[in-house]
Amino acid sequence: MMPDLSLLAAVRRARPLVHCVSNIVAANDCANLALAVRASPIMAQAPEEMADISAVSDAVVLNLGTPSEEKFKACLLCAQAAARRSLPVVVDPVGVGASPWRLGWARCLLGQCSPAILHVNLGEAQALLSPPTAAAGPAQGVDSPTPSTREERVQAAVQLARQYKTVALLSGSEDVATDGDAVWLARGGSAGMAAVTGTGCMLSTLCGVLAAVEKDSLHAAAQAAALWKLCAARAEKLAPGRGPGSLHAALFDAAAALANDDALCGVWLEQLA
Repeated sequence: MMPDLSLLAAVRRARPLVHCVSNIVAANDCANLALAVRASPIMAQAPEEMADISAVSDAVVLNLGTPSEEKFKACLLCAQAAARRSLPVVVDPVGVGASPWRLGWARCLLGQCSPAILHVNLGEAQALLSPPTAAAGPAQGVDSPTPSTREERVQAAVQLARQYKTVALLSGSEDVATDGDAVWLARGGSAGMAAVTGTGCMLSTLCGVLAAVEKDSLHAAAQAAALWKLCAARAEKLAPGRGPGSLHAALFDAAAALANDDALCGVWLEQLA
């Protein structure tokens, strides 16, 4: 099936306020992507205002990249405030396997909040699924280990969704979205995305934007994955062969211009039997 562009129409009507506790690498890109699809981003970081910002937001995205103790405290406070208002929370544990300290904080956060969507790559999923006594290492950091089979990726996503009682979105060349039972695959996009930093963080932001207007978290996650691949495919056509810098800029133009004719870009969303 094709991506559901009606969700973008709902975003344009509602202009949801999405609170992103982002990382220093991708904060600007995440804000610009939210603006491109007509959402309203706020990038507050201070623990002292987490409750107040969450009180006026429609969704929350907690990105754990470039961590610090103060940032984790802010994320915990934000998650607690979101829970009190039943706001959808997206957690992106960037590079969670890079160090035991980072992994411990991520597990602490996930133990105290139940995110609507948990967005990971395969390496991050494996780190979160590992026994608490297992050693972390760079092989489970920001970049996902390769190669992997579809079966391995689906199995990891399903296990993660069940363990943390959430919708897991495992991104890569083929994205997997699952609530632990139903499984959706998003295929297509552009291989050039691997050369642009922050694309996974931007996908998490798009998850938050769609979750603000779509109560079904699995539908929001699967559609975010498909729509982001649609942006990638369109951006590649807008900047053919010009390199990662041009592709990066074209992503925002593609997101702002998504329309029904984008179905021609070769992105598919498929439910596994």
